[in-house]
Amino acid sequence: MAITLTSLSDLAAHGFDEIIDARAPAEYAEDHLPGAINLPVLNDAERARVGTIYKQVSPFTARKLGGALVARNVAAHLEGPLADRGGGWRPLVYCWRGGQRSGSFATILAQVGWRVETLAGGYKAWRALVVQAVREQPVPAPVVVLDGNTGSAKTELLNLLPGLGLQVLDLEGLANHRGSLFGAMGPQPSQKAFEGRIAVALSRLDPGRPVVIEAESAKVGDLAVPAPLWKAIATAPRVALTVPRTARAAYLTRAYADVTADATRLDTILNRLRPWHPAERIEAWTAMARANAFAALAEDLMLHHYDPRYQRHRSRMDVPVTDLAAESLTPEALPVLARKLADMITERTPR
Repeated sequence: MAITLTSLSDLAAHGFDEIIDARAPAEYAEDHLPGAINLPVLNDAERARVGTIYKQVSPFTARKLGGALVARNVAAHLEGPLADRGGGWRPLVYCWRGGQRSGSFATILAQVGWRVETLAGGYKAWRALVVQAVREQPVPAPVVVLDGNTGSAKTELLNLLPGLGLQVLDLEGLANHRGSLFGAMGPQPSQKAFEGRIAVALSRLDPGRPVVIEAESAKVGDLAVPAPLWKAIATAPRVALTVPRTARAAYLTRAYADVTADATRLDTILNRLRPWHPAERIEAWTAMARANAFAALAEDLMLHHYDPRYQRHRSRMDVPVTDLAAESLTPEALPVLARKLADMITERTPR
């Protein structure tokens, strides 16, 4: 039996014990349904081989080979990853369009006795819902933007707000990137996967309450923020953190310890700033890094690079801004500041 999703929230409502992506590993790696595991009925090389035979020999020959490969691979899954599933297990299986790959897998699982279902339209149907949510519809809740110069602890404060009763959308967390040249946190998801994460997060919002989003550019690392969401960020009212540069430098030294601990990585990043600054300034920054003068380096980077850019960006915006001053960003000070921020947002939200 195939289920049809009419909204992103439908998936969780069905309550499947497990979601199985039957596509090839490369397809799964690019994007997949939330929480899905990859049990391919054809691996990447097998899929390419069957496709070539389909085009160059005949569909019948391709289907015969594909059937043999699918049976072999599903047998391996039954004896391996699925060996411990009990009799009441209820999985959802999907492939690209909800056709032969998921259908073949589901047929075998049903013969075992499991209550298996497939997804009508497969991943393609899921992707259509994602595109609709992030590219064609407005953000479903009123947006409040958390702004502030580099080093204002915006992300850390944002992540404290759910514990204080506010809903947030953490784009940097979804993109696995802290938003600047220094912000890489490892591999980023694909653009499709990023949009899927955003779509699911938007589907969980309460439209009657504001959602707090950190001020971002149109891209987070290499990933583009979908246009309706970026428009909402660019036009929403803001709470701007105003923090002394010395306090921000101390915070950055602590928050970016992973970068300063890797001398080669830090040197590489500083050299990427050469197009915007004179050589003597780059050399001065490099010397600070080599002397482990990280707080001084952070303060100078903010003075000459980040703060001027933030100011130029803000000067082009015409939105209501409320300032929130803070003198310290120590671990002890942040929960207190988060409470002030939460109270400020709550008080300014229409009821």
